[in-house]
Amino acid sequence: MHMAPAETFQDLVVWQKSHQFVLQLYRHSADFPKSEIFGLTQQLRRAAVSIPANIAEGFKRRGRTDKARFMNIAQGSLEETRYYLILAKDLGFLDTRKLLADLEEVGRILGAYRRTLRSPASRLLPPAS
Repeated sequence: MHMAPAETFQDLVVWQKSHQFVLQLYRHSADFPKSEIFGLTQQLRRAAVSIPANIAEGFKRRGRTDKARFMNIAQGSLEETRYYLILAKDLGFLDTRKLLADLEEVGRILGAYRRTLRSPASRLLPPAS
């Protein structure tokens, strides 16, 4: 089965999954203590939002190497988010099992997408312009 190339970043499954993760995270972090609004809540949300934001930004970059660089930045944000979720759990703010499982799924898809971008024989992407 041949998949058509994505026309917008919103067509990318990795962006869709990461966006859904962010929406879910916002709902859960709304219950954090008010004293954390400028601390952990803000840091966690910023890191999580950076994942789909970098996927979106990288989508329009020219050349696979530049696109892959933005996917790598998104991977860094994903790991930062993972740490903040561990901290939220350890502080007793949140049961993070579902969020961490969803983040793990995003990470797997993101890694596969980045590997595809790095592959010179990729058939999923139009030639680099």
